[in-house]
Amino acid sequence: MTKNNLLSEQLNYNGDSQTPTHLHLCSYNTAQVEKSRIENAEDLERSLKKEHINWVQVHGLQNTTVIRQVCELFGIDFLTTQDILNINHLTKIEEHDNYNVIIIKLLSRDKDGGYTPQHLGVVQGENFLITFTEQETDFFNEILSALDKNVLKIRNRQTDYLLSVILNSVMASFMSILTTMEDELDDLEERFLSSDSYEDPGIDEIQAYRRNYRLIKKCILPLKEQISKLFRAENQLLHKNNRPFFNDVNDHLQFALQALEGCRDMVGALIDLYISSNDQRMNSIMKQLTVVSTIFIPLTFLAGIWGMNFSFMPELNWKYGYLCAWMLMIVLAVGVYVYFKHKKWY
Repeated sequence: MTKNNLLSEQLNYNGDSQTPTHLHLCSYNTAQVEKSRIENAEDLERSLKKEHINWVQVHGLQNTTVIRQVCELFGIDFLTTQDILNINHLTKIEEHDNYNVIIIKLLSRDKDGGYTPQHLGVVQGENFLITFTEQETDFFNEILSALDKNVLKIRNRQTDYLLSVILNSVMASFMSILTTMEDELDDLEERFLSSDSYEDPGIDEIQAYRRNYRLIKKCILPLKEQISKLFRAENQLLHKNNRPFFNDVNDHLQFALQALEGCRDMVGALIDLYISSNDQRMNSIMKQLTVVSTIFIPLTFLAGIWGMNFSFMPELNWKYGYLCAWMLMIVLAVGVYVYFKHKKWY
């Protein structure tokens, strides 16, 4: 049962991850990058560096006491903290006086080919950025490497630029997933069309892709409305010189939405193709059964004639009557079969 968090002062994490809550701090300026692992909020407070941008990575959300202390340290309110701990929270982007909040879903591939959503919370302030994840993740490794190498002078920019880089990485992961899905759907369609089996080729895979599409849609589609909140002119935490990078994020989102639309059309087309192919196979089976039945109709007619109990049937007493009956039946059956073949009905 979902609890009303407005009626409780207790923070609740509703996920099932058992990852112990721990912190990674990446402090950087134009000259250097310093990284450290931290176990509690007290050590974090002592490790924060002035005149640096402090990126705090919180891995594991089960220790709500540590989460509360970290959020209080940076002036993050209770409701925002509760939203960060709610892994079922819908995607949202929210502007506060001193920070921006982004709650979004990442997707990771399962061994069975499906996807698992991963909760990601991001809080961006003037000189700090905090990311919250349920498990230890390598999602930020590329960004951390870019900070080490100062790629594109990333260390010379403010936290809003770092936020745009993280969002771009999220969009890139969505685009990669959707591009892979499109390729796999193309392959499935080719296998489907080339299959001459009377079984159900690909239907289980189609259903799996349909489930994947719904999950991906649930993660991406809300961003279509939410992303515009980052472009408001009154958002003081997004500096004018960094706004073009958020336009780039929006461009990548639009590409992902188009790819999502394409996947929806492909899944729908495959379902229609399966239904059509299944009907065609059933028609083919009925056609074959009809041909076999038609071949036996004249034979059944003759057998019925000779099975009548009339006292005078000269051919029944004829020496070659049985042989001629067989020959006539065989000739009729072969003749009907050849006729159907000539008409290409069989």
